[in-house]
Amino acid sequence: MDTTLRDGEQTSGVSFSASEKLTIAQLLLTDVKVDRIEIASARVSDGEFAAVKAITKWAKANGFLNKVEVLTFVDGDVSVQWMQKAGAKVMNLLTKGSLNHLTHQLKKKPEQHFAEIAAVIALARKKGLECNVYLEDWSNGMRHSQEYVYQYLDFLQHQPVKRVMLPDTLGVLIPSEVYEFISAIVKRYPKLHFDFHAHNDYDLGTANVLEGIKAGAHGIHLTINGMGERAGNAPLASAIAVMNDFLPEVKTKVVEKSLYTVSKLVESFSGFRVPVNKPVVGENVFTQTAGIHADGDKKNKLYFSDLMPERFGRQRKYALGKTSGKANIENNLAQLGIHLADADLKKVTQRIIELGDRKEVVTQADLPYIIADVLNSNAIEEKVSIENYVLTHSKNLHPSATIKICIDGELYEEHSQGDGQYDAFMNALKKIYKQLKRELPLLTDYTVRIPPGGKTDALCETIITWSQHGKEFITRGLDSDQTVSAIKATQKMLNQI
Repeated sequence: MDTTLRDGEQTSGVSFSASEKLTIAQLLLTDVKVDRIEIASARVSDGEFAAVKAITKWAKANGFLNKVEVLTFVDGDVSVQWMQKAGAKVMNLLTKGSLNHLTHQLKKKPEQHFAEIAAVIALARKKGLECNVYLEDWSNGMRHSQEYVYQYLDFLQHQPVKRVMLPDTLGVLIPSEVYEFISAIVKRYPKLHFDFHAHNDYDLGTANVLEGIKAGAHGIHLTINGMGERAGNAPLASAIAVMNDFLPEVKTKVVEKSLYTVSKLVESFSGFRVPVNKPVVGENVFTQTAGIHADGDKKNKLYFSDLMPERFGRQRKYALGKTSGKANIENNLAQLGIHLADADLKKVTQRIIELGDRKEVVTQADLPYIIADVLNSNAIEEKVSIENYVLTHSKNLHPSATIKICIDGELYEEHSQGDGQYDAFMNALKKIYKQLKRELPLLTDYTVRIPPGGKTDALCETIITWSQHGKEFITRGLDSDQTVSAIKATQKMLNQI
């Protein structure tokens, strides 16, 4: 079960809109193909209600309604009525899985809590709702009040519930405890279906999921990008990769190739940035940096493992920097269709190492320029150069740009306005290329950064992603002025198209 839209939304500062929730829900069920999704908590807000109603309407029309679940509470008929109005059919009832929570938060005796739970379950079943039960703080319950946990499960095994959910609410368990506790429970209650819900406070979420499944858990709860309260939940992509590679006897319907796509979508919707080194979905996890590794890959795939990027719809990359060896650079040149003699390759390698020592970012797209610079060669001509430009920005007036560029030896000049100085520059450039009946690539991403702790006069790096004919490429510009660095990145683009 994926619980990104419920537990994952408890990530600090994250709140999905109704339309975003619907889009993620559709992607999870139709492309990623998880078995179930938990999409909300009952009674939270009008926005939550609207989101649930939109998802259940779509799910009912497409045969997924029994896969859509909502967290509910032991509150008489209030949650049940909310579920009915929202059109949801599966409720996950939040109850107390430790005597500590029951005694100090609810201030009730076990028998009173069980009676109230039984009443809610009976009402839910009467209204045609399917019922699952969470044992909140179950992990601490097993550590400190096992008698209560078993007393509760003895009661639950006679209730009409489909799944019993065992959450490590505070992410405190270590793998050996997960195995010990779940093994004991599965053995004692062979007729019950148990789900394990791992949190990641000690960075043990994925390891605990692995042990939970080995111990006999029948289901697991995961979130995209490991989103969730505090340190988050066990991440979907990592857990699926681990299961597929280390538990061959366990099969899931999850489509690995869709994991990266859904990760990027959720990253965009949530604003919750994925660390570049996050397993499976991080930007750098399939990038070889050390030259010796690239050399090994080239000779006999010495640094390959079963965790291949192609499984997840990704590609292996070879970084360029001070640790780059000849093999790294050869791999990048091959992708560009460029072959260099050994002597020239050594010069280019040395130049990239020097740039890396100065903390310059070197990309594959920069290679032709480095080659031209190092070899003083005419093999790669700079056919387009931006000769002059004037950028203006005044209060209550539209920013404007006048530019003069040289294309294949011919000079062109244009003037335009825009929403900002760079937009005005691009509008003037588009006028020139329209005259030439040439199409410019689509700008798909624009990132600006300065070194950590940089001052106002620090170098500014502008990274622009372009798309043309179904292919993406990136160009970078470096200058102390943000707009100028963007113009430099744009000039690189003009010489690549």
